[in-house]
Amino acid sequence: MCGCGGRKDNSDVIQFASWGSKSEVEILKPLIAEFEQENPDIKIEFMHIPQNYFQKIHLLFASKKAPDVIFLNNQYLPVYANAGLLRKFEESDFDKDEFYPEAIKALSWRGDCYAVPRDISTLVIFYNKDIFKSNNTPFPKGGWTMEEFLEDAKELSSPPDIFGISFEEDVLFYLPYLMSFGGGLLSDDLSVDISESKESLEGLQFYADLRKKYHVAPLKSESASATMAQMFMQGRLGMYLSGRWIVPKFREEINFDWDVVTFPVGTAGSVTPLDASGWAISADSDNPEGALKFVQYLASKHVSEKITESGLIVPARMDVAESEVFLDGQKPHNAKAFINSVKTAKPTPVSVEYRIILDKTKAKNEYLFN
Repeated sequence: MCGCGGRKDNSDVIQFASWGSKSEVEILKPLIAEFEQENPDIKIEFMHIPQNYFQKIHLLFASKKAPDVIFLNNQYLPVYANAGLLRKFEESDFDKDEFYPEAIKALSWRGDCYAVPRDISTLVIFYNKDIFKSNNTPFPKGGWTMEEFLEDAKELSSPPDIFGISFEEDVLFYLPYLMSFGGGLLSDDLSVDISESKESLEGLQFYADLRKKYHVAPLKSESASATMAQMFMQGRLGMYLSGRWIVPKFREEINFDWDVVTFPVGTAGSVTPLDASGWAISADSDNPEGALKFVQYLASKHVSEKITESGLIVPARMDVAESEVFLDGQKPHNAKAFINSVKTAKPTPVSVEYRIILDKTKAKNEYLFN
């Protein structure tokens, strides 16, 4: 991490913190240089924090050394917004109509927006077309039912070599099952724990049965040290639940034919948790005007297109998401599935204590999965 020596003395210097891989940093650096060239009175001090990002952001806030511009996601934003540590964005700061409303909602707290969206994230089903062909199973199509999904998983499975669907114990990856059966973790107003509602338990049982009853998902002993992404790349999974972030790696390393489809429809529809990331401004920034100018630049169509070209994100800007920059003809060919999933997804209800709730939920359900 560089540039973390404390608050700067020069108010024309904007400290900008972000996580991200080496490839993401290589995208950001020339964009920062471009902004500085267009705004010679402002210098951007880039703080790349590749590991333990939020732990370090917590410490910076606690020591009154928070960066001016901070890349945040919706799962941590409520903690800072609720504590009054972030600047609220006004209607005149940016045009909200240019972004998916779901992204704005995800990055809002108590009705106010605290970050300008960069990307929007839902989960879709990646599938190995070669395995489908070898089993004479028709490729899945949007709108398929949970029953059709299960039947496909059964047809594709030939354990211990190939399994129909991935299985992960991280809550993110079974939330779609809960939500598509009408359940979830928290009510929309954040006031009620719904993790043990009838609908949530029905979705949870369906998910557990994929592994323990139908054996169409690998047991821990069968995946061993391999991640679900690795098993999919090895040709050991017919279907894999994940997000857009994995696409660059798949484009580079997979040598079989693959594509994506929206999550299957349960009793409540095809409902996946919708998350978002974006740029926030510290409430105690020494240069709020310069910070806002930089955020407006980062949120521009030009910058969104440059980041989208990497294949890493689903852009939160609708004009970029629905253009050839995103729907570029590369794999996955059905990139519209990411856009279609936004229409039926639900912004994840996130409270200040959401991380604690996630940890408790994961621990509580571990026995059901093993």
